[in-house]
Amino acid sequence: MRVSCRIVAEILLILAENVVPGVTTGSLNKIAEREAAKRKAVPAFKGYSGYKYSLCCSVNEQVVHGMPSSRVLLAGDILSLDFGVIVDGFYGDAALTVPVGNVTPSAQKLLQATEESLYAGIEAAQPMGRLSDISYAVQSYVESRGFSVVRDFVGHGIGRSLHESPQIPNYGQPGKGVKLKPGMVLAIEPMINEKGYEVEVLDDGWTAVTCDGGLSAHFEHTVAITDNGPEILTRV
Repeated sequence: MRVSCRIVAEILLILAENVVPGVTTGSLNKIAEREAAKRKAVPAFKGYSGYKYSLCCSVNEQVVHGMPSSRVLLAGDILSLDFGVIVDGFYGDAALTVPVGNVTPSAQKLLQATEESLYAGIEAAQPMGRLSDISYAVQSYVESRGFSVVRDFVGHGIGRSLHESPQIPNYGQPGKGVKLKPGMVLAIEPMINEKGYEVEVLDDGWTAVTCDGGLSAHFEHTVAITDNGPEILTRV
């Protein structure tokens, strides 16, 4: 899993460097596929439940599962990139949200709070703790900064499948759920909205958007629980 996760991290960095005004989300999908092929990795999302692309590109009010297209990114947009690969039967999965050119101070605060909430959740993923310790750490951090936590989409276990048990909500009280044990690998992924937490899925059956039109950000790491604490695998 370290191999697959390192490849995901490398490709997400390349994608982030290519996010500039005037670029299409479809061109980013092509870059992701090209870079995966170079590394002899199989894109994890393409064909998953009928999904047609290797990358998820969610712009502005899109929360997750935005599909690459001819849409041109504009200065001031924010773009969430979610990507995974398979290497030798093992999965890696990560996401980040990047600004397109200069963004508003409020958008920048949303990105910062979402990324920091991810690390708060990771810090709470301690061996012999409980699953909801992660949930509580994310929610309490986010809400203290005036943002809201999406309820309809959650993190997950990962390994020989993209989505394994347990599900990992980004909200809840601490001390509940399964006990965290060394050897578990979790995809921790806060999805945080600028305004209310309610979302809806568009008619395409994939793209989730905020109901109130507010911005949304998404950060994710694949994390191993070890005897010495959490280890981030999707980091170069």
